[in-house]
Amino acid sequence: MGDAFIRHIELLGYEKRFFPSQHYVYMFLVKWNDLSEKLVYRRFTEIYEFHKGLKEMFPIESGDINTESRIIPHLPAPKWFDGQRSTQSRQGTLSEYCYTLVNLPHKISRCLHVVNFFKVRPDDTNPITDSQIRKPEVFLLPKDAKKNAADITGPIVLQTYRAIANYEKSSRSEMALQAGDMVDVVEKSESGWWFCQLKDKRGWVPAAYLEPMDGPDESEEQEPNYAGEQYLVQKSYTAVEEDELTLKEGDTIEVIHKLLDGWWVVRKDETTGYFPSMYLQKAGEVNASMKSELRNRSAPPRRSTIRNAKSIHKQGRKQISQETYRRNSKKYLQSRRNMREKFQNKANVIIEKNEQEDNKPKAQPAVPPRPSKDLILNRCTESTRRKLL
Repeated sequence: MGDAFIRHIELLGYEKRFFPSQHYVYMFLVKWNDLSEKLVYRRFTEIYEFHKGLKEMFPIESGDINTESRIIPHLPAPKWFDGQRSTQSRQGTLSEYCYTLVNLPHKISRCLHVVNFFKVRPDDTNPITDSQIRKPEVFLLPKDAKKNAADITGPIVLQTYRAIANYEKSSRSEMALQAGDMVDVVEKSESGWWFCQLKDKRGWVPAAYLEPMDGPDESEEQEPNYAGEQYLVQKSYTAVEEDELTLKEGDTIEVIHKLLDGWWVVRKDETTGYFPSMYLQKAGEVNASMKSELRNRSAPPRRSTIRNAKSIHKQGRKQISQETYRRNSKKYLQSRRNMREKFQNKANVIIEKNEQEDNKPKAQPAVPPRPSKDLILNRCTESTRRKLL
């Protein structure tokens, strides 16, 4: 299989330990080329000694001869006393350091000095502890940590995908792939174009050419929503495959299933089919610059159109047929019509009752009897009594 090398290093957080004395260790998840993932613990003093050894091995790349030639990242020296505050604040620096380290030229990133330092040690799996002393305290990085280089508070966790076939790029912003290439996904766009990195290369890649390592199905994909979300077609598209829809700019449709490869299942009246999501805009939303830029590109290829696709999984992706989409859509639309008719009938009954009430002859008020002469003389004013006399 060849020499072992590291594909990616994630800083997960740090531990506060109390044996043999109080100290802090950083937790790293190391992903190897054989697809294994190992958890290792290192003190910052160890990391700094490793860093100094790396600089001595590569004096040109560390900038010792010419500072402009430096590509090995900087790492601050440990403080005389490392407390919890300095351990926590140093996490962003370590995250950037590990990211840069793995992406250095192979003669550095895959050298024995790097490989041996991040190999699992016996105390990584069975740390030395004392049952009479407090257990270690774990401090994990937050999941929603900022990813800006200036104020990073956590590692940039990248997912690794495998290319199922060769892909030839058609523009400078894209990246070519060979079947079996392992790429790290930096950004997953709804358009179906994913921004990936492979060694020192970066570019957009069709999501249909990539498969996750743990299984053929995407757990991130949502379930179909037959109620549908209303979208507007921003660019006309003519169907190429039988299960696609031809729509014109300005058409209003309903999206019933959003798929990560950028080909969404949409409904026009009672007809369903695949349509490029990059040509759609949610009703009521304003054009985004990124979406506008991607619309100038062609739609990404679909998985069904890829020739010589070779998956590492025995079982293929579970796909819903268009017949199932149509049948469930018709059921939903019929139930929605039934509900509307039910409410309409109720409304008609209420209107009829109101009309019947309005058409009934209204009872006229009774005319009071004329008061007697004696009552007028006793209770009315002098002017009224005069008229009577």
